[in-house]
Amino acid sequence: MNLKKTLVLQLCIAIAATSFLVSCNKSRDYKDSSRATGWKMNSKEGGFQYNPKAKEQETGPGLVFIEGGTFTMGKVQDDPMHDWNNSPNQQHVQSFYMDETEVTNLMYLEYLDWIKNVFPPSDENYRRIYEGALLDTLVWRNRLGYNEVMTNNYLRHPAYGDYPVVGVSWIQAVEFSNWRTDRVNELILEKEGITTRNARYEVEPGETFSTETYLNAPTLTYGGNDSITRGGKRSQGIAKKSKDSTGLYIQRKDGLLMPSYRLPTEAEWEYAALGLVGLRNYNVYRGRKKYPWDGQYTRSGKRRSRGDQMANFKQGDGDYGGIAGWSDDGADITAEVKSYEPNDYGLYDMAGNVAEWVADIYRPIVDDEFNDFNYYRGNVYTKNSIDKDGKVRIVTADSIVYDTLSNGRIVARNLPGEILQVPVDDKETYLRTNFSESDNRDYRDGDKRSSRYYQSFGEDEEMDESERMYNSPKNKVFADSLGNLDRQFDKSSNRTTLINNEVRVYKGGSWKDRDYWLDPAQRRYFPEDMATDYIGFRCAMSRVGSKSKKGKRPRN
Repeated sequence: MNLKKTLVLQLCIAIAATSFLVSCNKSRDYKDSSRATGWKMNSKEGGFQYNPKAKEQETGPGLVFIEGGTFTMGKVQDDPMHDWNNSPNQQHVQSFYMDETEVTNLMYLEYLDWIKNVFPPSDENYRRIYEGALLDTLVWRNRLGYNEVMTNNYLRHPAYGDYPVVGVSWIQAVEFSNWRTDRVNELILEKEGITTRNARYEVEPGETFSTETYLNAPTLTYGGNDSITRGGKRSQGIAKKSKDSTGLYIQRKDGLLMPSYRLPTEAEWEYAALGLVGLRNYNVYRGRKKYPWDGQYTRSGKRRSRGDQMANFKQGDGDYGGIAGWSDDGADITAEVKSYEPNDYGLYDMAGNVAEWVADIYRPIVDDEFNDFNYYRGNVYTKNSIDKDGKVRIVTADSIVYDTLSNGRIVARNLPGEILQVPVDDKETYLRTNFSESDNRDYRDGDKRSSRYYQSFGEDEEMDESERMYNSPKNKVFADSLGNLDRQFDKSSNRTTLINNEVRVYKGGSWKDRDYWLDPAQRRYFPEDMATDYIGFRCAMSRVGSKSKKGKRPRN
């Protein structure tokens, strides 16, 4: 009897071991050979190469993971202002990452220092690059107030180093985000042994690193200096083993380089600010939130901090912080980041401190009838410019695109070393159903089709200025050959709105706002080329791959 039991046990173990080996072999076969062709992958003889060790996306410096989902975007409280510009609508956002705090003065100073070293303003070819990146420190001035201490010190004095940056336009915030993307990816390549160690400190103008240039034309990165691009230990080791270029340059399929840092969309910002993770009850939200924190009040109800303000904001006429030493919120202007408790996503100052730029063009209505997934108004599709030899065009000192803003300020729209971008044309839009032109900012709200002048028959001609839905003022600035500016203000008395394609949404209340504006659903707009003393920004990054970092847990 015992012998039979032993034989049965041995047989079971053998079957289990065989099943395990078969499953392992299947797994190994899947990793080693193609499920499409059966060909061996990552073969020394050639064929398809990929990174089998690639993991999920790493969290970039300064970022916090936000798991996406559905939520009610827009007004959830009374509307005493009668703006009617934030009607409730159901939206879904994909998972993404967002800065833990607002971008600080210290972070922006690092950006300015890099530009000053790489594109010295003493060189006439690059002078306007640095000048265009400088913040407007005069935003602190008030005709009937003494604020010169902030004008002179707020950006550069170390006492304000960890305070949120202000005086920054939407355009400057976008350029900072682009710069941040390239610097983070540049460091990744250096750490991986692909590029030369510390090359980032020794680059010359026109020899800078651009992520898109590296991915699309790696031999043109760093001004075509291959001793830098392929100067790392890993690249040198690969070069000794193989005569071709396979593996010498990192590609998207390797999964090492980060997606772009960018401004969050309005939907992403509002979703992140609400921090609804704490209100989940199975597949619904319990109640609605007025602020990024729980409760209907601006003061803490916790035993240890009862009565403390949850953010800094204007509490009343002449009251920017409360009575000193008791109900004081700890700040009269902005406050050092992380001075208050974070919301349920771990994000600080999603109410109070400074209001924040988001990516969207402003329109009074969120068009959820057309789209309710990753909603964003502001798409202007571009493509890489290609020369007659079929190669991408790289921006040089002579081909920098400068833009004269409505206030006469001149800013650089690209930097040497980047790929020149041009609008998409009918080669990309012909017979497409998802988009038909490069500029989609006016789509269904501002274009001719959405105006009362549109006729469905006949040719769809260009819209005349007098037929525009949003006939905002058109101030013009001209520069002569000597650089002198001729500013021509729009003196028309027929203008009916300030809305146009150059105004951007900003969200959240600031140190200068009443608590009404702390509601994440509130939305306002401001010209993208202007700055104030109460608007800052934080960056976001798209999530690639799985929606969640963790698997679903049992509910019971």
